[in-house]
Amino acid sequence: MKVTIVPLQRTLDARAGDNLLDVLRANEVPVSYSCMSGRCGTCRCRVASGRVLTAGNAESNAPVNNGEAVLACQTTLVEDCAIEIPEMDEIVVHPAKILKTTVLSIENLTHDIKRLRLKLPKAFEFSPGQYANLQFTPQHVRPYSMAVTQNPHELEFHIRVVPDGRVTSYIANDLKVGDSVRVSGPLGTAYLRRKTAGPIVCIAGGTGLAPILAILRGIEQAEMANDVHVYFGVRSKADVYGEPWLAELQQRVKRMRFHVVVASGKAADDYRSGVVTQAVSDDWRDMKGWSAYVAGAPVMVDAASLLLRQKGVAPERIYADAFHASGV
Repeated sequence: MKVTIVPLQRTLDARAGDNLLDVLRANEVPVSYSCMSGRCGTCRCRVASGRVLTAGNAESNAPVNNGEAVLACQTTLVEDCAIEIPEMDEIVVHPAKILKTTVLSIENLTHDIKRLRLKLPKAFEFSPGQYANLQFTPQHVRPYSMAVTQNPHELEFHIRVVPDGRVTSYIANDLKVGDSVRVSGPLGTAYLRRKTAGPIVCIAGGTGLAPILAILRGIEQAEMANDVHVYFGVRSKADVYGEPWLAELQQRVKRMRFHVVVASGKAADDYRSGVVTQAVSDDWRDMKGWSAYVAGAPVMVDAASLLLRQKGVAPERIYADAFHASGV
């Protein structure tokens, strides 16, 4: 059977019963994907013609016809069809690398957040918003998001130390300047889309600020003209960090607006009180035509994604990787 890929106008050979994402990957078709389990929504594409089956539940597949959106990882090919994938300028593919980096510094950003800077031995290509796996020892490996844009010198990560956490306790108590850390990646599809039109909202919770900072810095470097509204939610005033970086960005990029939202305690200084998703809901009635980047704890990411869809943001324009570091 034949599978035509639009707009590439490529025709692929496949067999009935093949998984669509597997076919795309085997033929090196540039398509975004992350969780491969149907949760993240990043491999969304459209059935331009023909019929496919998509997983409706654990026991059965549901037929999907022309014009309908599907997730490639959850789609089974059954007959000749045409699949429309996102435009090429929305997809980036960086070569996967494994680099041996060196710890430059470990410093406190808050009472439980560490700023880890790693010296690069050579170039490490990635897009703002992506993450990498950090291996401190064979027994201590976790994924963390880059907080900076690509540069030839170093990487930066923001790591929340979890009480009794195996990996984060190692970082807090045993990792030293000069130690080696193996970095592999880049990973993730919640990266900055530089050709985005319309307003952008960024919602960060806790150390989810790290990839959002990288995205904001990428917006500045690309000289994007979009209005950008940033909502940073934390548990308490003691958890707020990164304000000097945010203030510098706002000074340089006048179209950026920042809101720090503190969940507990009275509103103080320039902070708002309450839940970060409620702040977004209070500020915006209709967000049709917007794009969104969301990073933080899974519960917050899920709540924010639901809210954004209810406000009119198209699901394919909500960027949030399925990976959420457990921090343990």
